Amino acid sequence: MKHRIEPSAVALALTVSLAAPAVGAFAQEAKVSDGVVRIGLIEDMSGVYADITGMGAVTAARMAVEEFGGKVLGMPIEIVYADHQNKPDIAAATARKWFDEEKVDAILDVASSSPALAVLEVAKEKKKILTLSSPGSMRITNDACGPYVVHWAYDTHAIAHSTASALVEQGFDSWYFVTADYAFGHSLEKDTSDVVTAAGGKILGSTRLPVGTTDFASALLTAQGSQAKVIALANAGGDTINSIKQASQFGITAGGQKLATLAGFINDVHGLGLAEAQGLTITEATYWDLDDETRAWSKRFFETVKAMPNMLQTGTYSSVLHYLKAVEAAGTDETAAVMAKMREIPVNDIFYQNGSIRADGRMLHDMRLFEVKKPEESSGPWDYYKLVATISADQAFQPLEKSTCPLVKK
Repeated sequence: MKHRIEPSAVALALTVSLAAPAVGAFAQEAKVSDGVVRIGLIEDMSGVYADITGMGAVTAARMAVEEFGGKVLGMPIEIVYADHQNKPDIAAATARKWFDEEKVDAILDVASSSPALAVLEVAKEKKKILTLSSPGSMRITNDACGPYVVHWAYDTHAIAHSTASALVEQGFDSWYFVTADYAFGHSLEKDTSDVVTAAGGKILGSTRLPVGTTDFASALLTAQGSQAKVIALANAGGDTINSIKQASQFGITAGGQKLATLAGFINDVHGLGLAEAQGLTITEATYWDLDDETRAWSKRFFETVKAMPNMLQTGTYSSVLHYLKAVEAAGTDETAAVMAKMREIPVNDIFYQNGSIRADGRMLHDMRLFEVKKPEESSGPWDYYKLVATISADQAFQPLEKSTCPLVKK
């Protein structure tokens, strides 16, 4: 059954009820505010990150609800989603409206770091649970952290340590950055630069460009002219695809320079094709083709989305499933009680095993470094990755003692 929320001035939100109330459920109603557990997702549904978040994240959330059984504590579960149009003010206004008027209990993903940080402030003010799989900014578990905020799938520190460490070790010790000019890109460039310089490498320069840039020629030619051994793309989504395509046109990799995607996803490889993407190093937490369970889940996902999932989407699935387990364990959807159970219960699902939530809100889990296959190594569409290394959580993520989160006791 579908319910339509009237369009507001800031966003169009759609609600999908995934289960009807169980007969005789009224005894549980006092434990669940307004008799419904309502989960919100604020995604990029129409912009540069739509392919890596968007309806894929919504589908993943729905699959988590279905896996859980469609209801919790005898009450229905609803998924509400909206398009923030990559504008922080729209994202924040949507969150505020949901919490104040639409009785949303928790927001379990916001695409892109700047909108996510805007929603984070609203969630802290309203004392609501917020989990984030799509954004990568380190601010989420540092100065902007909150008692009910969890950073789920990855962050720029994890990508930087996984990718940069491996490349510098292979002798790629001089770097130039082409960076998306917003919180995520800045964080990714800084964290990667810190790893490179700590390992004895050099940063030769960077060029910052607005999200949604279509012409990367000047930045790429400057990077090429720097003679850096690595040209690092500190961007994501359509920006990554466009910059890789144009780098190929300029013969950057043919000239001996390494092109590193610092926030690449399997969707990017699919959009480029293996002929252009082969040899790229990509760090993700998950991959659809790891085992029988991941393959079976991903094939169901593919039936709806027509693409295999990336870690942002599997992270959304994981966080929704974990949230529902915590609601059930707490016997209520009250924020503090649910968050206590989220921290107490290990994160275990098809894609994430033995995860735990730290004091700063970091969900700890392994990361994986992949290399994109050559065309002749692939068995067909979406068979794109070779596993190079698994990086343990304690190696991938920022040590707790280095966090500037005020919640961390030192």
